[in-house]
This record gives sequence, structure tokens and C-alpha cells, in this order.
Amino acid sequence: MSDRRPIGVFDSGSGGLTVARAILDSLPGESLLYVGDTARFPYGPRPLEEIRGYALEIAAYLVGRNVKMLVVACNSIEVAAIQDVADAAGVPVVGVIDPGVRAAVRATRNGRIGMIGTQATVNSGAYDREVARTRAGVQLF
Repeated sequence: MSDRRPIGVFDSGSGGLTVARAILDSLPGESLLYVGDTARFPYGPRPLEEIRGYALEIAAYLVGRNVKMLVVACNSIEVAAIQDVADAAGVPVVGVIDPGVRAAVRATRNGRIGMIGTQATVNSGAYDREVARTRAGVQLF
């Protein structure tokens, strides 16, 4: 018997809907519960502690709705709080930076990858670290 609980997906706004769409395309039998925090959007210029608090609040809400896993579909949340969310959630938690970098490395034809991100994401260096981890010899701009 499969686990019929939904997958919880959350973002600081509506951009994570592209992640939700990709999940539904890849796993058509799954149901999703999506939270986009448009009331406090944007997260990027906020202090990391503030982002962390919002992330923990939303994650607790989704876990309270009995999700089987959490997908952090927001780079700012991932860089500020994914480990805290994972420690508190009691369900598997995944982010989007690693899969995004792997997809970009596979897709580049000229060895260059462009990144557009919030202050929190760019300042964290998370994309730089993930690109370096691939050892693919690509440049991040």
C-alpha cells in the first residue's frame, strides 16, 4: 500500500509553483499541499533569522497537515533554514539548489551558467559551492 499523504511544498511566494508543476509531471499520482507566503514576500532582503522563523512556521503548519515530505521550493529559505527545517520536521526535507545546479550543468553548451537570485541566496554562496561540488568545470555568473 502506498503512502497517500500529500507532499508539502513551500515558497516565499508563487515561484515555487514551477517546482510543484515539475513534481506533478514526474509523480502524477501524488497529491501536493502548497504554501506560498505572499503576505511576507519577498524573503531575499530579510535577515536570515527572520527567514528561518518563517520557514519553521510554514514547515510546522505543513507537518501538522500530515505531509509525508517537505520540498523547500525557495532558495532563500533553503540557504537560511533547510537544516533547521529538517531537524524539526520529522519527515524527509529536500531543497531545489542541488537539483537546479545539476540540471544547469547538464544543459549548458558553453560551460557557463547564469544565476539570478535574491540577496540571501547570492550572499550565501550556495550555488558557487554546488557548482564546485559537481567538478564539471563550468563557470557561474
